[in-house]
Formats: sequence, structure tokens, C-alpha cells
Amino acid sequence: MGEPEKPFAIRAGFIPLLDAAILIIAKIRGFAEEEGIELTLIREASWASIRDRLALGHFDVAHMLAPMPIAASLGLTPFGGSVITPMCMGLGGNAVTVSNAVWHGMNMAGADNSGDPMTMAVALRSVVESRKASAKPPLTFAVVHPYSSHNYELRYWLAAAGIDPRVDIGLTVVPPPYMADALAGGHIDGYCVGEPWNSAAVVAGVGHIVTTTTAIWRSSPEKVLGMRSDWADQNPEAAAALLRAMHRASLWCDSPKNTQEMVELLSTPSYLDVAQSTLMAGLTGRIALGAGQPQLVPEFRSFARRAATFPWISHGLWFFSQMVRWGQLELTPATLETVRRCIRPDLYRKALGPLGVALPNASSKVEGALTMETPVATANGRLFLGPDGFFDGLVFDPDRIEDYVAAFAIRGPSAISD
Repeated sequence: MGEPEKPFAIRAGFIPLLDAAILIIAKIRGFAEEEGIELTLIREASWASIRDRLALGHFDVAHMLAPMPIAASLGLTPFGGSVITPMCMGLGGNAVTVSNAVWHGMNMAGADNSGDPMTMAVALRSVVESRKASAKPPLTFAVVHPYSSHNYELRYWLAAAGIDPRVDIGLTVVPPPYMADALAGGHIDGYCVGEPWNSAAVVAGVGHIVTTTTAIWRSSPEKVLGMRSDWADQNPEAAAALLRAMHRASLWCDSPKNTQEMVELLSTPSYLDVAQSTLMAGLTGRIALGAGQPQLVPEFRSFARRAATFPWISHGLWFFSQMVRWGQLELTPATLETVRRCIRPDLYRKALGPLGVALPNASSKVEGALTMETPVATANGRLFLGPDGFFDGLVFDPDRIEDYVAAFAIRGPSAISD
């Protein structure tokens, strides 16, 4: 009788955020074990630590900010190295929160409880202009990392309303678990972060959620599974097994009947270490916007629906366009090709295609063009994508990045470090 096959041993880093759920659930609900994986999860507080420990080989894979593998592959991070993205970890889930004082000023300038991005940004512009007229220091907003969806979506939101993030406000980096505390201590005036750290400020009475990134860019990606390309090349079976386990976890997480159990599992000290009631807001999409009671934000988060885990190359190219817009790097054929190689839908298809999963035939699409749920061509079954519009009505064509960036009136180098 032959020896039983040894399980694939995989070490994965994560940040305590709701969008780490499909990685965490893959372990604690047994999906990883059923795929022959011995999955070890290591919790970190900062994205810089996740980035460095993956690069140094402490982790095999990691829960990562969507632009982070791109930045690493382009040599923009301390240790560099080729990092790939074979899977997205869901859509949506971030929001923008401001201090009580800033909310008061915004409310006086017309902000309401709608969460409408343009209404909120115009009200914030009034606060920014009032401070400038009174010779007060600029407001300081925090993001979780210079190469993060939070940084680019916050800047996009501000600039669309005429707030220049290079000069009209200050930007700094704060790790997600410390955002609400930094706001309470007066160290920052607002921030963009994933749940549960927006709701944490509301529960603590120190801030107000003014809008969500789902409203800024519908069906937008936030976190991805990142892995070093050399590890993926050397361990193709382990990588595919992990994608299968996380796919199964994503379906489990998206089922409303599992929400209560998921809250109980994620709230424990080993994972998010947050009160269950605080986690529930981000999982159900019932968000307390402005000074109002919790209200349902449609499609605030999706773990599996509408191809939520598919790694669209066009998502990566939009983040790349914002890196170019804000002077973090130049648009060249070489940098463009590096980004395209970083996003790996081929690995996703290879792992999940045999399971009969509905997979889009395309790997890239025009972002912002869908205004309603839309069927797309697939290899298996039927697949619908959700609306993906930007709140200002612009459309991103990944084949015309130079024209897209040039059309923005507010653009140019802007310093921010972690």
C-alpha cells in the first residue's frame, strides 16, 4: 500500500480585514485541507510588512492590495521581485471616513446621508477652501499604502471635485487596524480603508462614513491573492489547489445563510479580533452613512458574484494608469508589458476551468462602460457582470492609457511614503 500524499504546505500572510475572508475561510472551514493543502495563516498589521515578508520568502502567498504586485514587479518596492496575481479576493468593501469636526463642516456645506460621491466631495471641497481662506493647515487624510486602491480611489474622488490631493490636503499612511484610533487622537482628519475599520470609527463615535469606493467605482477590486512568480512556477499544483480552495470559500462567503457563522469565525482573536456587530455591517452592506442609521449599500461587497474573483487585466491597468497619473512611474512599452504579465487569468482558468466554473472569455474589458447587469461570453455556463461605472461618468479604455491620463486636469507627481 503506497504512502499517502504529503499535503502542500503553504504559508500565507493576511491583514485583519473583511476582504481576507476567502483566504481565512478556506482554512477554517476545511476547503484548503480538502484540496490537500496544509495552510498556515500569519496575521500582520501593516501592508509594508506583508510586502516585505512575501518578497523575502517568509510567505508563499499573501492577501495583498490590488496594485501591490504591480508595484513590486515594476521595482517600486524595497525588495522588488516578480509578484503575480492569479486571483482577486472580491469586489468592493472600502469606504471614506472623516472626523466629527470635518463632518460638521461638510454637513453645513450640504453633505447628507446619501453617500453620493459627488455631493460628499463638493461638501468636503467647501471645508478645504474654508480652511485655506482662514490660513489653517490643510486636512490630513490617511491611506493604507502608497500603492493601494485606497490611495488611487481617494485621489480620484477628491480630484473629480476639484480638490488637488497634491496641495489641498496632506496624505499619510496608517495601517488599517490603527485608522480609527488615529482619527480619535486627532492625528488625521479622514481616511480611506476597508471594513471593518470604517464602521469601527462610527461605533466608537469618532467619525462618519461619507461614501464608499463601491460608489466611486462600481464593481471595483480591492485585494488580490499575491504570490511570487518563482514560487508559482515551482509549485503549480499547490497554486492551483489554493485557487480551488479559495473559490469554494468565496461561494460559501457569498451565501447569506453563512453570514452569521462567518462573523463568528472572523471575529475571533486569531483573525480580525473585532466585535461581531461591527463586522456585520461590512458583510451585510448595511452601512451608517453620514449621520444616518445603517442603510443598505447595494453590492457593497461581493466575494463571488459577478466574477468577483476573476483577475481582470484591465483592473490592473487602471491602477497602473493612476500610478502614471500621479507621477509614480512612466508609461512605456516595458512598464505596460510588466503589468500585463503580472495579472494571470491563465492560471485562474487552468485551476477552475475543469470544475465547470463560468469563466469570461475575455481577460480585459473597458472599465466603466456597464450600466446594468450584463451577460458576457463564457467558457462554461452563464455569467453576468455588474455595473462598473465611475461616479464622474468617465470610461477607461485599457488600450488608450496615455489619452486617458492626459485628459485629467489634476495630475502630476505627489510624494507619499510608507
